[in-house]
Amino acid sequence: MAGRPIASITISFGLVSIPVQVFTAAESAARLSFNLLHKDCGSRLKQQYICAKDGQTVDRADMVKGYEFAKDQYVQFTADEIKALDAVGSDAIDIVEFVPLQSIDPIYYEKTYYLAPDKGGLKPYALLVEALRDSKRCAVGSWSSKGKQHTVALRPAGGVLVMQQLLFASEIRAADEIVVPQVTFKDAERKLALQLIAQQSSAAFDPTAYTNEVKARIDAAIEEKVKGKEITLTDAPRRASPNVVDLMEVLRKSLKDAEGSRGRAAGLATRKPPQRATQATARSRKAAKR
Repeated sequence: MAGRPIASITISFGLVSIPVQVFTAAESAARLSFNLLHKDCGSRLKQQYICAKDGQTVDRADMVKGYEFAKDQYVQFTADEIKALDAVGSDAIDIVEFVPLQSIDPIYYEKTYYLAPDKGGLKPYALLVEALRDSKRCAVGSWSSKGKQHTVALRPAGGVLVMQQLLFASEIRAADEIVVPQVTFKDAERKLALQLIAQQSSAAFDPTAYTNEVKARIDAAIEEKVKGKEITLTDAPRRASPNVVDLMEVLRKSLKDAEGSRGRAAGLATRKPPQRATQATARSRKAAKR
C-alpha cells in the first residue's frame, strides 16, 4: 500500500481488538493550487489581518477566536478554553452496531480512508473483512481525532477495510427544503425516457472512464509556462440554454442520436475489409496453390 500511515488505532467491539493503521484513500497531491503573487515582481504575498473597526494590521499574538451569537456581537474564547472543549483524541474505533451497507445514504459520506492490519492484527482483521462481506453489512462506530468526534462506517473492499467518515444528521440539509412542483407525464413520454436510459446504460460504473479534463488543460498550460512559452487562450464553447417546446420530440431525438452513436461504434468493430484487399488476398492464395 502506497504512502505512510497517518495514525495507528484499534478497532474495538465486544472483547475483540484489532490493531490497524490508517491511510488516506484520496491523493491530495493530485489537486492543483495556486499562490497569490505580486504582479510587478512575482514574489509571493503574505496574508495580513486588518481590524474592521480601526483599520490597523493585527499580529497573530493579538488575535482571539470568537463566536457571533447575534449580528456583530461576539463571545470570545481563549485557546485553552477551545482545547478543553475539543474531543479527547481516541486510539480506538468503538463499533456500536452492524447495519446493511445499502442502508447508509451516500449523502452522508465525507472522507474515505483505508485500514491495514498492524502488527499482530492480521488474522482478526481478515476475519472481520470476510464476516462483513458474507453478512453484507458494515460496522458503524465512533472515532475521535484532532479534537473532533466522527461517526465512521467500516466496509470491505476486496480484502481491505475501508473506513468512511460520515457526516452527522444535523449537517445534512433535508431534501424537502427544495420545492419541486408536481408534474404529470404521459405514458409515451415515460416510455421514451426509459428507452433512452436503457440505450446509455452500462453494467457498472467505471471511474477510469472519466478524466479531469480541466486539470489536464491546467497541467499543460503550467508546463508551457515553465518552458517560457506563451499559451493561447481559447474560450470554452458554451452550451445554449435549453428551450424545450416539445418534450416528446426532444426524447425521440435523444434516443435517435444514442442509437446512431451505438450503430456507428458497432459498424467500426464489424466493418468488412475493402473489396480490393479481399480480391488481392484471393489471388495470392491461388498463386500459392500453383
